[in-house]
Amino acid sequence: MIRVTSEQTGNESIGTVVLAGSANLAIAVAKLVAGLVSGSSAMLSEAAHSFADTITEIFLYVALIRGRQPADDRHPFGHGKESFVWAFIAALFTFVGGAGFSIYHGITSIVADEKSGDFVWSYVVLAISFAAEGSSFLRAQRQVAGESRRWGVTRSRFLRLTPDTTVKAVYFEDSAALIGLVLAAVGLLLTELTGDEVWDGAGSIAIGVLLFLVAAILARSNVSLLVGRSVPRRIHQQIAEDIAGIPIVVAVPTLLTMQLGPGDILVAAKVDFEDEVSGGEIEEASDEAERRLRDRFPQISYVFLDPTRGTAGRHHLDGGVE
Repeated sequence: MIRVTSEQTGNESIGTVVLAGSANLAIAVAKLVAGLVSGSSAMLSEAAHSFADTITEIFLYVALIRGRQPADDRHPFGHGKESFVWAFIAALFTFVGGAGFSIYHGITSIVADEKSGDFVWSYVVLAISFAAEGSSFLRAQRQVAGESRRWGVTRSRFLRLTPDTTVKAVYFEDSAALIGLVLAAVGLLLTELTGDEVWDGAGSIAIGVLLFLVAAILARSNVSLLVGRSVPRRIHQQIAEDIAGIPIVVAVPTLLTMQLGPGDILVAAKVDFEDEVSGGEIEEASDEAERRLRDRFPQISYVFLDPTRGTAGRHHLDGGVE
C-alpha cells in the first residue's frame, strides 16, 4: 500500500503553482511587448491570457496556504474549504480577465480592421512562450500522472474527481495556454498570408472561448466541493468494506463522506453491531475501524461512528461520486 500524505501533495502542488506563475509572468510581459509592436489582436489577447493566468496562480497559491491552516475553536474541521473558495475566485478571474478581454478585443479588432505591423517578434515570443508553458505543463502532468498511479485510476478520472483544485487548475490552464499559443500563431499566419485582419481577430475570439470553457470547468468543480462533495465511489465502497470487516459489525446501514479540503476527508457512519457485545467491545471496534481507515487513506482526518440498531442492507455501498 502506498501512503500519500496531504503534506506531500500540498508541497508538490505549491511547487507546481510557483513554477506556473513565474513562467506566466515572464511570458505575459514578452507577449505584451510583441503585441504592441506588431499590433496583433491575438498577441494582445495572449498577453491578457498570461496576465490572467499569473493572477490566477496567485489566487491558487493563497488557496494552498490558507487551506493548510490548522483547526481552531471557530473552525473545528480546519480551513480546508477555504482553498476551494480561492480556487473558485481564480476560475472567475480567468473568465473575466482572460476570456472577457480576449473575446471583446477580438471583436473590436475585426470591426476596426486596423492593419498589423511586423509579426517576426510575435512568432519569436510565441515559440519561447510555448517552450516555457510546455515546461510548466510537463511538471503538472508529472504530478497528475504520479497521483493517478497512486490511486490506481486513469489521468482523466483523477482530474475529474481530485479535490486538489490547484494542480487541476494549473493542468487545465497550461493545456489551454499551449492551445492558445497555437491559435494565436495560426491567426497571425493566416493574416500574414491573406492580408485579412479578420483571422487575427478570430484567433483572439477563439482564445477567449477556450478560456471560457476552462473557467467553466474549474468553477463547476469548485462549486461542487464547496457545497460538500463526497469521496469517489471506489473509496466510499472501500471505507464501507473496511468498517463492515470488523468482526462484531453486522452492517453499515448509512455511510456519509465529505471532502473538507484537498487533503482532508470526514467519515460519518451508522454502524449495526452485534446485540450481545459490550460497550467496551464496541469502543475497541470503533478504534480499530478508525485505525484501518487512516492506514488505508491517510487523508481521512475525522471518523464518527454511531452505533445503531438495524438490518443488513446495501445502502453502505451507495454514495460517493463517479
